[in-house]
Parts: sequence; structure tokens; C-alpha cells
Amino acid sequence: MENQMISIVIPAYNEEEAIGHDIETIIETMNKTDYRWELIVVNDASQDRTKEIVEGYPQVRLINHPYNLGGGAARNTGIRQAKGDIIVIADGDGTYPLTDIPRLIEALEGYDMVVGARTIEMGTMKWLRVPAKWFIRKLAEFMTGSRIPDLNSGMRAMRKDVFMKFINMLPPGHSWVSTITLSFLSRSHPVNYVPIDYFPRKGKSTFHPVSDTANYLMLVYRTVTWFNPLRIFLPLALLLFLGGVGKAIADMARYQLHIATSTVIILLSSLQIFTIGLVADMISRRS
Repeated sequence: MENQMISIVIPAYNEEEAIGHDIETIIETMNKTDYRWELIVVNDASQDRTKEIVEGYPQVRLINHPYNLGGGAARNTGIRQAKGDIIVIADGDGTYPLTDIPRLIEALEGYDMVVGARTIEMGTMKWLRVPAKWFIRKLAEFMTGSRIPDLNSGMRAMRKDVFMKFINMLPPGHSWVSTITLSFLSRSHPVNYVPIDYFPRKGKSTFHPVSDTANYLMLVYRTVTWFNPLRIFLPLALLLFLGGVGKAIADMARYQLHIATSTVIILLSSLQIFTIGLVADMISRRS
């Protein structure tokens, strides 16, 4: 790892309360290592003093969006222009332990991505976020067949050459982090998880618990359907088939060996869904 370039990418939107401290922490932390590194901050058209604060650090490469495109789009912009072989991303809101960046880089040995798995939930509306995130994470684990301690952590390290295979399919908003996790896992790229602390946010969050939770559910379904459609279609086809067989047995007992039309429709539907899943799987593998 010592000979590889490290690019640290921070998306920022109205982060005047935390961005300066986060930049200083990164600079101090990385200067203590032997890595070659660069720090890129993507200002996503902030309306506060974020741009002015970042410009005060000559060690930082500042990229400005002309208007607000979203955190995911800001990460993509920074990564596209990054010079490093290894990309580290984090948020500029004071929530992540940036002194742990070297730990994540070291843990990348033998893996394509290392996720900083948060050990506590510090967001607003915890009564909604905690059960919603647990359900989405369990759904993602079922869909990918992998254990996922933290699906949507905003702090991680990854290999740029692997990441660039997925960049054109990543969403511009909050679900970027979850989508890249699912993308790596669904294509069997090894992912490591390192426990990290998580701190209260400085400044106002742009996360909307209800709408963003619904978006997370859709992205799990959409991403897994794209990469591994049989994980979606096969259980559904099997459920309909077993239900159809059970109904057929009940029909024959009730109607003197006759099977109801609705039973035939259920069985044919299971066959159709299974066939669609096979075709989708062949298309996914071909692409």
C-alpha cells in the first residue's frame, strides 16, 4: 500500500460548522503516515461559508459544482478527478472519525472495499431510522447472500479501478453509499468491515427519514435486480408454485379431482416469473 496514491474525497454542502476541523484532522492524520495522498473537497453549491473556508487550505484541491447535484454526484465528481489508486470517502459534517483513515487503508489488503461500520446510530428520528435501517439491511443481506454490518456508511476506502466499473449507475443522492455497497457485493468483490465510532452531526442534515427510507428500499430491489435478478424472481416464483400446488391438492379433494382455473393461473404465473428471472439473469451476466 505504501507505493500507492491515496485520494481522499469529501463532498460538502453547507458544512461551514465542521469542514474546517475535518480538513485539519485529515491533514494532521495523513502527514503522520508514509502514504502519498491528496485531499479533494467537492463543494456542491453550498450557500454558506463552506467554499471560503476550504479555500483557506492550500493543501486541498477544491472542486465547485455550479448548482446542487447531491452528495452522490459530488462523490462521483471527486473520484473521477482523483489521481489515487485508492479512494477514501467521508462526509465533511464531523460525524466520522477521520483519524481512522489509515486503519481503513490498511484493512484494504486483500479486499476491494473497506466500509467503516458504525457502532451507533446518531441521526435524528432514531425511533424511525433504527428499525427502518435494520429492515433494509436485513433485506440487503438476503438479496446479496452476504453479511452487511453497515449498508450505508459514508466512510470507506476502495480501489478506484473496481469502483469505476459502477460509477455510471450510481444515484446522485444519499443512496449512493448503499448502492455501491450492493454493487460490490452483488458482483462478488470482497468487502471488509472495520468498526468505527460515529458522532453527532454538526449543522443541518439533508436526510429525509420517510422519503429517503423509501428510496433505500427501492434501491435494494433495483440494484439486486440489476446484478442478481434470480434473488428476486426465484423466491417469488417458488412461493407461487408452492401455493399453487397446495391449492391444487385442496381443489382435487374438494371438487373430485378437478382443478380450479385460478389454480392453473397461479401455477402458470410461477412459471412465467421463473422464466422472466432466467432471461433477466442472462441479460445481467451478458452485460
